[in-house]
Amino acid sequence: MSDKSRSVTKRKEKKEKESAEVVKEVRNEGDKDGGEVSSEAATSNGENGELQVEPMELPPFEIIAGDRIEPFVFKFQFKNVEYSSGRNKTFLCYLVDRGDMADGLLRGYLEDEHTGPHVEEAFFTQCIPHYDPALKYTVTWYVSSSPCSACAAKIAEVLKVRKNIKLSVFAARLFEWEESEIQDGLKMLHAAGCKLRVMKPLDFSYTWDTFVENEEEPLNLWEDCKDNYEFYQEKLADILQ
Repeated sequence: MSDKSRSVTKRKEKKEKESAEVVKEVRNEGDKDGGEVSSEAATSNGENGELQVEPMELPPFEIIAGDRIEPFVFKFQFKNVEYSSGRNKTFLCYLVDRGDMADGLLRGYLEDEHTGPHVEEAFFTQCIPHYDPALKYTVTWYVSSSPCSACAAKIAEVLKVRKNIKLSVFAARLFEWEESEIQDGLKMLHAAGCKLRVMKPLDFSYTWDTFVENEEEPLNLWEDCKDNYEFYQEKLADILQ
């Protein structure tokens, strides 16, 4: 078998494994809440036997703001899998340092649904609604997925206009990184002065300690966390070069 064939087979096996993990995690959450996961939520594709999570119709969601994320939600949404099946929302954990302000560091998280407003745009209206051009803002985001092309363009425009905002974005996964418009958006962000990086294993542990209702339990990183970080970081480096 050629190296290329081995690579395709390996990626297919990995996708099947991650699809099965999604179903397992959805079922576990149902057990945790004392409910049941319907047969419509987790089904088997008759053609190839591949487990899939069926999309569920949900009502429109507003942006959710909070202090700490539930542990299960963090482990599922921030897991840096290559195929992000079932992860239909974005979480943005933020730190805002406004220099010599007496109230110190701002910290929290935002959550969205992909069908509604996105957290990246909402951050500027909800987290720093009273923007002061006289202050120096140092902003750090830890996001479950990198911005879409539309959000990247809006963020870049904000950074061009508000020169006193220094933004660093650390992403668990790269959203649709193979698409040319997504790559253009990431390049636009980079050119606007945004520091872009994929989350390292240590970043996941830091985010767990800082933004998760962890009850002082340490985060046990998943088996392929480091390998997936290296995969995404290589892709990001290729895009930004």
